[in-house]
Amino acid sequence: MSVSPSEFRNTLGRFATGITVVTVQEGEEVRGITVNAFTSVSLEPPLILVSIDKRANSHALLAQSERYGVSILSEHQEAMSNLFAGRPDESIEVHYDHVDGFPLVHGALAQLVCKKVEAHEAGDHTLYIGEVEHLNYGDGEPLLYFGGRYGRLEAPAREPILDG
Repeated sequence: MSVSPSEFRNTLGRFATGITVVTVQEGEEVRGITVNAFTSVSLEPPLILVSIDKRANSHALLAQSERYGVSILSEHQEAMSNLFAGRPDESIEVHYDHVDGFPLVHGALAQLVCKKVEAHEAGDHTLYIGEVEHLNYGDGEPLLYFGGRYGRLEAPAREPILDG
């Protein structure tokens, strides 16, 4: 049985993911790419994995970089996701938090700076494994992606407090 790329994408689109922006520093310029193929790999040492399409403009930069950042976007950062996915919008001004001189998307739900420890070619993507050197997180809800669309978590209904 042959699996078509479009049917494969549609099937895997049924798995809800968070949205990240992977950043690299190129001289004075920050480059980034929206990535939803992100996962933890190991607790000890702390390792994560991002999967980058070889055709992406940022692929070559990440291949050459020793470090990269991952910003896990909050539910309010859909426009930021679109921007780094290659949909330019002049009205969006990107702000970065700099950690040890490394840029991370300001306002993200969580931020990681990683040292690249391995790169594995896998079909039309490269899997970059990074050891986490710095992390930071805050409260809020994530921006989700499901079925080719953005989504958000609905806050669970709070149970009434009963006096007893």
